[in-house]
Amino acid sequence: MKFIISGKNIEITEGLRGAVEAKIGKLEKYFTKETEVQVTLSVEKDRQKIEVTIPVKGSIIRSEQTSNDMYVSIDLVEEVIERQLKKYKNKITDKHQSGGNFQPAFLEKEFPEEEEVKIVRTKRFDIKPMYPEDACVQMELLGHSFFVFFNAETEQVNVVYKRKGNTYGLIEPEY
Repeated sequence: MKFIISGKNIEITEGLRGAVEAKIGKLEKYFTKETEVQVTLSVEKDRQKIEVTIPVKGSIIRSEQTSNDMYVSIDLVEEVIERQLKKYKNKITDKHQSGGNFQPAFLEKEFPEEEEVKIVRTKRFDIKPMYPEDACVQMELLGHSFFVFFNAETEQVNVVYKRKGNTYGLIEPEY
């Protein structure tokens, strides 16, 4: 695995680099040597956050973990990604017959099937054109953490969502 490690508000020391490569390197049994792993370490007040993104053919495996200790965050993120791989192995590999970035041993191994993803409710609602700022206000009024709307500026369906720190995000489709 090839590691691309960057930091925000934190210096990437040899100790941190070694901890990331050792812990996330345990996932090497699942991936080929050419697999690129993007790791971002960041510090915000007393929150120590690690984000790991592993692009694989047709999918992205990603986890973000936060704690008050960077080494704890590193441990947590490795556990979560391994659990994701085992849980979604069949779904990831069924779509991509060639196996992409995965080791043959991982592809051949059977993991217990997790519960199927079940959609238990469908909502239908009118989508009226509005601006992203108005969509944020509407989302707050509803008490939701995200809101789907038809963007009056771009004439596309967008999503606004609430981020940590009382900020908002906007998701726009890319064609």
